[in-house]
Amino acid sequence: MKSLSETWFADGYIDFELKKYTLLAYLQEVNKYFDENKLYPQLGDVIFHYNNLIAFRENKKFLQEQFPKKLTGIQMQKLQLLYEQMMDDNDVMEQLEEIIHYAAIEMRTTISNGTELYERIEDKIKISPVGIIPLEQNEGYFFLGSTLSLTRIYQYRLSIYEKHDEKFRSIRTEFIDTWYRSFVNTFEHIKTELVRNRSQLPNPAVYAIETNISLPVEETLLPIAKRSLVRYISKV
Repeated sequence: MKSLSETWFADGYIDFELKKYTLLAYLQEVNKYFDENKLYPQLGDVIFHYNNLIAFRENKKFLQEQFPKKLTGIQMQKLQLLYEQMMDDNDVMEQLEEIIHYAAIEMRTTISNGTELYERIEDKIKISPVGIIPLEQNEGYFFLGSTLSLTRIYQYRLSIYEKHDEKFRSIRTEFIDTWYRSFVNTFEHIKTELVRNRSQLPNPAVYAIETNISLPVEETLLPIAKRSLVRYISKV
């Protein structure tokens, strides 16, 4: 999917109708992905651009702190420079305000569509431990399935990082294998085989993450499953 530039609203010729066309073409493509139950990276991308608009409008000086994974220092400086250059041009600022106001409303609608889809899918996901869960749960495996038989195996590792005196958990995953479940290949049997063949985790925490709806794995099921697992483990 072709995204917008970080400063799309202020790039080139600043004209409301032109920017409106650019924005609506972008959002139409995003919503097309949502209609196909594909959430990522589209949802994160729209949220980023929405926050970027608001930050520009409010002349945020610490943009890099808010979006460390997306904005580089050079990009942050570019936004700040654009703002300073345009402050003295009332006509340009008036056009920008109109563009930003309109874009923020349209983006909020698209973000709402995406988050509603996310929540509907999340409600259909069930997480359950496989066997006895050890006290140490920061590393282990999860079994991901959206059909009755096909199961994707992932290794996960949780880590904690601090930001603004708050602690957050992040998760890293690695795809291991695909198994077909049967009366013989139960989750417990798959766990036993993992422990036998992967000695680096002799007593892993293992979770089954299941849903009864068919979803794109990389674009939707896996990202939602990872976030759901982090919350699930945090509550244990």
